[in-house]
Amino acid sequence: MTSATRRRADAERNIEAILDAALARLGRDPSASMTEIAKAAGVGRVTLYGHFPSREELVDTLFDRSLADADAVLGAVDIDAGRADEALARLVRSSWRVLDRQRTVLVVALRVLGPERVRDRHAAVFARLERLLRRGREEGAFSAAAPPGWQATAVYSLMHAAAQEVDEGRLDAAQAAEALVSTILGALGGGPAGTGR
Repeated sequence: MTSATRRRADAERNIEAILDAALARLGRDPSASMTEIAKAAGVGRVTLYGHFPSREELVDTLFDRSLADADAVLGAVDIDAGRADEALARLVRSSWRVLDRQRTVLVVALRVLGPERVRDRHAAVFARLERLLRRGREEGAFSAAAPPGWQATAVYSLMHAAAQEVDEGRLDAAQAAEALVSTILGALGGGPAGTGR
């Protein structure tokens, strides 16, 4: 291994350590300082600022990583197979907890990056969901009373809300997925997918 390869590997390890520490620290305290994050990552401030010259750049990178993780989980669900309401139920059951992990980053990103940038970065997630919702409307599974964009926002918000309710002990984790599916399909005008309406 060359010295340049070692330096790159060290830099990549430092970046991952910083991002992991940022996620943990900001999850406990959204106003955690860069110094606190560097300490939690086991790196010096110079190293942290060498990779992330500002808090905004650190949060931006952390948010990108979180979105990539969420996109991988959401993308693993075939939303084109079967009825639209069944596909949505599969999507919700398989992915609502990944949004819980993203929620911490979302709170900080909204503060640091602003709501418009955060919404823009969710474009791919919303586009996939809106495509499924449009198909459900065409099939008659979902109501056409509200625009698909608004329905996608409602689904996304309910998934975040379920994760928060579980975290705060007001919703049992074992029952959360089915409660969420039932609530979302009810809000969209769909029936109980997978239960043989």
